[in-house]
Amino acid sequence: MTDLLVKLYELPEYTLLKKQLEEKGYIFKNAIAPEKTYVKDWVKEHFSILWADEVEVAFSRQPVSCIVAIKDKEIAGFACYETTCKGFFGPTGVQEKFRGEGLGKLLLLMALDALKASGYAYGIIGGAGPIAFYEKNVGAIPIPGSAPSIYQNLLKN
Repeated sequence: MTDLLVKLYELPEYTLLKKQLEEKGYIFKNAIAPEKTYVKDWVKEHFSILWADEVEVAFSRQPVSCIVAIKDKEIAGFACYETTCKGFFGPTGVQEKFRGEGLGKLLLLMALDALKASGYAYGIIGGAGPIAFYEKNVGAIPIPGSAPSIYQNLLKN
């Protein structure tokens, strides 16, 4: 899987999208320490143990580098940054029943904006899955020669 590069200084505006989703009952926030087990277990259940491990790293940072979307007291989606490497976005995911409303896009933009606020000019999406999604929403471009990415030779079952 290829890594992607994103210009953080040219991110699209997202306040309108955030407001529209909040009007539908969504809450967006940086997770906090007492939520660690709940968020990690949710990510493990809906995505993978590997992503849950990255979420645990996000909770070791101060402030926590995991943004969650909540609806009706249920996690709808999440996005982490600076877990595997500095300046990296991900992992991220939206629970299937909440897809198609723009949550993934908003979580992406919020996390990349947090990287920008940390002083980065560029962000990296490591081992990007849906490349077209990232190209369309944040103008991400493939980094030549980055496949198979930092995630090569992972220890896993």
